[in-house]
Amino acid sequence: MRTPIIAGNWKMYKTVSESVDFVRELAPKLAPFSGVERVVCPTYLALTAVADALKGTPIHVGAQSVHWEAQGAFTSQVSPAMLKGIVEYVIIGHSECRAYLAETDEQVNKKAKAALAAGLKPIIAVGESLEQNERGETAAFVSAQVRAALVGLTPADMANVVIAYEPIWAIGTGRNADGATANKIIGGTIRATLIELYGETLAQSVRIQYGGSVKPDNMAEFMAQPDIDGALVGGASLKVNDFVALVESAARTKGV
Repeated sequence: MRTPIIAGNWKMYKTVSESVDFVRELAPKLAPFSGVERVVCPTYLALTAVADALKGTPIHVGAQSVHWEAQGAFTSQVSPAMLKGIVEYVIIGHSECRAYLAETDEQVNKKAKAALAAGLKPIIAVGESLEQNERGETAAFVSAQVRAALVGLTPADMANVVIAYEPIWAIGTGRNADGATANKIIGGTIRATLIELYGETLAQSVRIQYGGSVKPDNMAEFMAQPDIDGALVGGASLKVNDFVALVESAARTKGV
């Protein structure tokens, strides 16, 4: 069985001290749920402090983005080499980066390759807009995003890749796909695309998360679906009790 993975994307929230206080409270409360992989993704400023605070715990740290170059004249950017040894995961292609920072499919692919080359594990986000969803374009659009993100990635690379299906219309809006609909896209589109690219066996080993207004009260609905392996969570990961409830729900529903 694929190990469930719950990742909290803190976006532009929490100062360094707030981040450290948060994970010090969070870590012991998450300790019982060893069957679920737990990841926190604070801001760049807090990464080192949070990683230090979590040393000796099973909670992993992730960054919210990364540049594809090792170094250079790229003001405000952070390279994979700078993250190595601090984080294990990095979110790539989040819809907010695509929308606000004009991140393209080609850049997502370059970032994924650079992250993997540095020994980092990319969480690659894909998802359609409300207009695309209403026009019935979800499957074609999401499949194309997956294909573009994975160009040149080998089967060995895929052992370290997580994919997150985040419909743009569900992020921070309070709206979300129901469990069956999300599972249809994750299993019938994303995993089906992986089967075409890498074959059945490898495709069944890749973990795929759902993201988009995930909360403690709807978490079980998503985790009950056979193709959903966890969640990439925004707002609900910013409160200790909510984060714990998400992980507890995943552990209980998946039986781990």
